[in-house]
Amino acid sequence: MSKQVKNAITAELTERFKGIDGVGVLNPRGIDAIKNNQIRRRLHEKGMRMTVVKNSLARKATENSKIKGFDKLLEGPSAVVYGQKASIAQIARFLLDESKTDEKLELRGVFFDGEIYAGKTGVEAASKLPTREEAIGTIVSLILSPGRNLGAALKGPGGKLGGILKAIEAKGETAAPAAAPAA
Repeated sequence: MSKQVKNAITAELTERFKGIDGVGVLNPRGIDAIKNNQIRRRLHEKGMRMTVVKNSLARKATENSKIKGFDKLLEGPSAVVYGQKASIAQIARFLLDESKTDEKLELRGVFFDGEIYAGKTGVEAASKLPTREEAIGTIVSLILSPGRNLGAALKGPGGKLGGILKAIEAKGETAAPAAAPAA
């Protein structure tokens, strides 16, 4: 491969990996063209992509990016799964789902925030991390929890008192018609 071609590929990879926070790496060996196309289609539906890379060019392309250091996962043929809006948990969950359907798929690991989660166990650990939306939902529920507890505490005694008064009123209505004919 000529130097101009290598530089062009490196520039293309640099552009693709720009703004990416995390990636998943798998071994594409043993995946036929039909299976490859199906994986890419499912990735596209979820806003992710898969790129088969030459390891040395991927190292050069990520030297000045957030994913610098993921090259430790690059050994032999490598396919990098990434997405601009996809979290590392979404990528890891996708890779696990794909490995369940195809035993030939070798998961090398995922890289996020300077940390490598190597192998299938690393991918499983990363899949258990919350996505951005899940984390925001958890934070919002924690913020709203004291207000909900205060509302329940204020409503509780009033609700009990209202229930007691309603029971007395209902008891009084059933007792009043029986007493009226006797008078």
